[in-house]
Amino acid sequence: MAHKDNPLLYSTDGSHLRACATCGRHPCVCPPAAALVPARTRLRLRLDTKGRRGKSVTVVDGLPPHPEGGADLLRQLKTHCGAGGTLKAGALELQGDQRDRAQAFLERLGFTVRRSGS
Repeated sequence: MAHKDNPLLYSTDGSHLRACATCGRHPCVCPPAAALVPARTRLRLRLDTKGRRGKSVTVVDGLPPHPEGGADLLRQLKTHCGAGGTLKAGALELQGDQRDRAQAFLERLGFTVRRSGS
């Protein structure tokens, strides 16, 4: 018997594998990416080397859980810093020590940025 929230009983097209990580539905019913309001978003910026064989990664935490907004911000950050990066578990990761550049760029966009760690 299907639940009223998700009427899907069985699917062979793989649509159940493309469910949104936030709302768990396909297609996604999350609010649009414009819901990312910089003035109300407080980001944390830190340098991480654990589990990366000594290589440093700049991590930006505190983004609202909307995949398109984070992906768009990541693309802008990677272009500005000239570094590679990825979106993992709601956190943006930039290759190398990009804390100064990332903080300046995010503050210019209107985000409140706090550094954590050293």
